[in-house]
Order: sequence, then structure tokens, then C-alpha cells
Amino acid sequence: MSFAGASRGSCHFQSERIGRVSRRSVLAMAGMGLGAPFIARPARAADITWRLGHIAPTDFALHVRLVEAAGEIASRTDGKMRLEVYGNGELGSSAGLFAQLRAGKLDVVPMTNQLLAANLALAALPMLGFAFTGYDGVWTALDGELGGFIRRQIKERLGLIAMDRCWNFGFRQVTTSGKVVKTAADIEGMRLRTPPEAELVDLFQALKALPVAMPLGDLAKALNSHAVDGQEGVLPLVKAARLGRYQTVCALTNHVWDGHWMCVGGKSWAKLPDNLQQIVADALNGGGLSQRKDTMDAEASFKHALEATGMTFNAVDVGSFRSALRKVGYYSRWQTKIGDDGWASLEKYSGRLV
Repeated sequence: MSFAGASRGSCHFQSERIGRVSRRSVLAMAGMGLGAPFIARPARAADITWRLGHIAPTDFALHVRLVEAAGEIASRTDGKMRLEVYGNGELGSSAGLFAQLRAGKLDVVPMTNQLLAANLALAALPMLGFAFTGYDGVWTALDGELGGFIRRQIKERLGLIAMDRCWNFGFRQVTTSGKVVKTAADIEGMRLRTPPEAELVDLFQALKALPVAMPLGDLAKALNSHAVDGQEGVLPLVKAARLGRYQTVCALTNHVWDGHWMCVGGKSWAKLPDNLQQIVADALNGGGLSQRKDTMDAEASFKHALEATGMTFNAVDVGSFRSALRKVGYYSRWQTKIGDDGWASLEKYSGRLV
């Protein structure tokens, strides 16, 4: 569901490639208009040096805003503390970065909800199918009680300190070669390409679609030959992979969302005096707010560009999808897995799901 690793240790963006369009170029598009980034490694010696690793390309908005945050930390501490930002998987895979963070070899790692969910099931709460209809709901929940609940559990169970503002990866949409999808009934029986993540396959099976897990490199051929009727993914993928050659309709389902919590190692955090903790938190939280807007602006730009090629977009009846999932026990299964406290925190913002 994101470029950070899934529960199997990697995700579909990490190794898939379609034609000449790589994971790097797909994700880089979300950094449009931000200028050329760089890796923040100040030459001046500092009293405290932290290392941050992530796997996004260095021209992706996530990296650019992290570099800016590093600059803010250096400036506000008069160079006494520096944050070195290593992108593009330079320090390892997403799963490897997580392991290094917990072992104290790294100080900060952006962690997707999906990667966290491999070790902390309730981290999957923001990603449940059709839990949120748009960004307003996501940010209200994650900046409120739901986010606070998740952050407390990350600290108590994983020993990590998650900053208050979750960064954005985006919502996933459904495209087809012509069929308009507005209700859950419209997707029944549809042969829909999905990545191999079990959570996505399970969601579409619950909706009575026919999910076909395949590498991204095989998608164009499958769409062209009508071996599948459509696909699901984020808009940067649709644009970068030129899926408009085979897909003419996009249903703005917003069926799954994911983002990144900026997680700091517990030991690293405890060593910082209160004033430096505040500076680090301000920089990373402020960068998160800017990156959220970057991503949403980029998505709007991608939608406009796709419309210019002839792709049409339509809203969906979220209630019909929730009803279909409720009838087959999708939400009940997750409630049992998550627990009543976490579920109550989610439904405070999503409305009643079970």
C-alpha cells in the first residue's frame, strides 16, 4: 500500500517496473515543483548527530521536506544538533530500516501504517477499506484521538516515539477500461489487478470482485489484452505508467489510505533535553503538514493531466461499499483483531462500521 515495506517486508512499488516507468519515477512525481533536493549532511561538527533513513527517491516530497526539517533543526540549535537524511534506500530496505531503528542504529525512520501493522495490528486502523471518504476525515482522526491512540501504542509496544503529525502517502483509486464504478454492485465479478498484499486482496474479495495479483510489469499487457478489467492504485501510478492508454474511467473510491509516522528511537529521544525534543518535534511535525499539502496538490495536478488525455472521473456511493463489507463480516473481523478500544477510536471519526 506504500513504498515502505508491507508485512512481507516490501511493497509493490519497491521492485515493480512497467515498461520504462520505474518505482522511482512513479514516486518522484509527487515531488513536483519542489526543486532539486539534496542529502542533508552538514560539514560542521555537531554535539548531537542523528541519522534518518527512508526508501523514497530523493526528489520525492517526503525527502525534500525532511531535508528542510533537518535545516530547521540545525538553525534553531546553532549547529549543535544535526539530522542526516539518507533517502532512496541508501541505508537499507524498509524492513531493514525498521530493524535498525529498534536496535538503536538509526534515530528516525518514517514508518507506514502498513509496516507498523506487521508488529502492531492496530496501526492498520487508518487503512481499513472505506474507513475515510477523504483527507479532511483522515487528518481530523490522525491529529485527534485516533492518532493519539496509535502513537501511545507505538510507544508502549514498540518502544518508539511517533511525532504528532502523520505524513501522507495517499488514497488508492480504481480505474477501468470503460465500466463506471459507483456502487459496490458495480465492482462485483470485476477482474481487478491488485498488488500482492493480502490486505488489498482480502478487501476486494470481500467486495466480490476477482482480484488478480500480478507484478506491475505485467499490468500493461494484461490491460491491453483485457485479461483484467481494471486496476487499483494511487494516481501517480496511473499517470506515470500511462495507464490512460488502456483505462478510460477512474472511480474516486478512496478505498484505502496510508501514510508515514515519523518514528524516533526511544533511547535517542530520551537522551535529548526538553528544549531539543521540542525543536525536533516542531521541525518534523511542520514538515509533515507541508508534505501533506504537497501530496494533495500533486494528486490534483495528476487528475487534471489525466482528464486532459480523456480519462473521466466519478465519485462513488461510499455507503454501498461499507454496507457490502459489513454484510460479509469484513469490519467485524478487523474489530476482533484490533480490539474494542482501538475500534471505538476509529468509529469516533469514521462513523459506525460494524
